[in-house]
Amino acid sequence: MNNQEEELLKIVENFAKKLPKFPDGRINYSNSDAAAVITIFIRYKEEILILKRSNKVATYQGRWNTVAGYIDELKPIHEKIIEEINEEIGVIKDNILRQKIGDTYTFKDMKTNKTWIVCPVLVELKNKPDIKLDWEHTEYKWIKPEEIKKYNIVPKIEESLRRAIK
Repeated sequence: MNNQEEELLKIVENFAKKLPKFPDGRINYSNSDAAAVITIFIRYKEEILILKRSNKVATYQGRWNTVAGYIDELKPIHEKIIEEINEEIGVIKDNILRQKIGDTYTFKDMKTNKTWIVCPVLVELKNKPDIKLDWEHTEYKWIKPEEIKKYNIVPKIEESLRRAIK
């Protein structure tokens, strides 16, 4: 584990001490004014995968994002990455060529009144997968990274992408 991952886990540990837990032990960020999240860009060759958020998610319904989730457990980031991509798009660990964690950053979204601590990640795949969306998304597209700004995207996704691929 590198320094950045250690720092992120310390942040999550602090949340775990202060915030309530779900019955399964995960941190409940629902009423918190801050949350640690992971934003995972899936790349196959020269394209990245974007996902349209469903009306069933708590924030940013109908906007385009990538695989993302709360860092709500004290587990290695690499495990969380595999868990999220399997859960949200059906990609398994065997199809991962490499993972790269970008520099974490923080921003406050005035519309949601929440401060997001974002850990951007790039996951490169060996093969183009059959995408199996879960309830969090309604559609997906493979696009060139520079096309992302053409979509109705979640806040700061361009910053996350820049940090993930640099």
